[in-house]
Amino acid sequence: MSFLQLLEAKRDGAALSEDQIRSFVKGVSTDTLPEYQIAAFLMAVYFKGLNEAETRALTLSMRDSGIVLQFQPDPARPVVDKHSTGGVGDKVSLPLAPLLAALGFRVPMISGRGLGITGGTLDKLDSIPGFSTSLPVNEIVDFVERIGCAMIRQTEEMVPADKRLYAMRDVTATVPSINLITASILSKKLSEGLDALVLDVKYGEAAFMKTREDAQKLADGMAKLGNACGVKVEAFLNDMDTPLGRTAGNWLEVVESVECLENRGPDDLRDLVLQCAGRLLVLTGREPDLDAGLAKAKACLESGAPRTKWIELLEAQGADLKAYEEKLKSPIQAFALPLTATKSGTISSCNARIIGEVVRDLGGGRALKDSVLDLNVGIAEIKKPGERVEQGEKLCVLYARNESEAAANAERTRSAWSIM
Repeated sequence: MSFLQLLEAKRDGAALSEDQIRSFVKGVSTDTLPEYQIAAFLMAVYFKGLNEAETRALTLSMRDSGIVLQFQPDPARPVVDKHSTGGVGDKVSLPLAPLLAALGFRVPMISGRGLGITGGTLDKLDSIPGFSTSLPVNEIVDFVERIGCAMIRQTEEMVPADKRLYAMRDVTATVPSINLITASILSKKLSEGLDALVLDVKYGEAAFMKTREDAQKLADGMAKLGNACGVKVEAFLNDMDTPLGRTAGNWLEVVESVECLENRGPDDLRDLVLQCAGRLLVLTGREPDLDAGLAKAKACLESGAPRTKWIELLEAQGADLKAYEEKLKSPIQAFALPLTATKSGTISSCNARIIGEVVRDLGGGRALKDSVLDLNVGIAEIKKPGERVEQGEKLCVLYARNESEAAANAERTRSAWSIM
């Protein structure tokens, strides 16, 4: 069957064989398929969908288009990771990686950059003086064996098919396809050589999936496919109507992550970090149930071992520890504008989408893929739903590059809060 016939078959709703899908992915990764045919395939999938066998074949073919990490089997030290579908203030990866390493897991955490209002783990790490997220692919396994975790960017040698397909999805209006989302996420995670994976699937105002029902469909599909591909996968839902924690912005989120590692900081961040760790302890058979997993994760966090592991990780990935500690102790290098409540009452909502849009427009997020970020801007001390405020009391602190940018964004930021 020619590729044109393959396109015709998928256009008409026929199921493709594993060999046909592997042939398509090979053409993508070797640059032998023209972009117009890739675009046509993506649009056919968007409208006609893929069945479970097709989605599995696409995912594994994308994974196998590049290098797959190979760890030595060790039941006492499972290889694990977490993936979030993205949100505002979502800095869970930063405290979670050292916590998992301190629990004895091996964690090859390969992350991405933010786009739009969704913050990227790599951008947060870039705000740490000297920290390098670049590690040659042939050194990743040894690094993780030695340190326990790595927080790095995807290399050119891993899942090259996904890189090209994602770029094409972005310009062909096919990003929302659940089949394509599933294959993209899982192909990258499966390339890490994982034993277990926990998926934090967001829904709500600032999430890709707006409704709980759509998020549940995505979560169920990814968990089922991941398990069928030989990795123990659990997906759970979290709402993204309100920012996670009390900060949004790259360096501000690093500071809050350190507070979490020091048993300080907001409860919602700490709870989600412990949920991810607890679920991985159960998935890998190290604890019998979630209550036991949460208790073990909590005890480890409170022991201080993850904070020590965090410093070890920073040093191993090139951070200037002296400059980092000085930055932690110093005022944020941005113009600070406190925003106050215009009336007294109880906060009924804090719109995460508005918060994310403001941070992006201040320079803390990307409007375009090649945008240059200001890693110090953002919003901190965010008051949360359910909390009481008095007129004139602080709702948040806006950090901008200068006074005029802070003033220009003040009222829009304040509009994120509803007070009853």
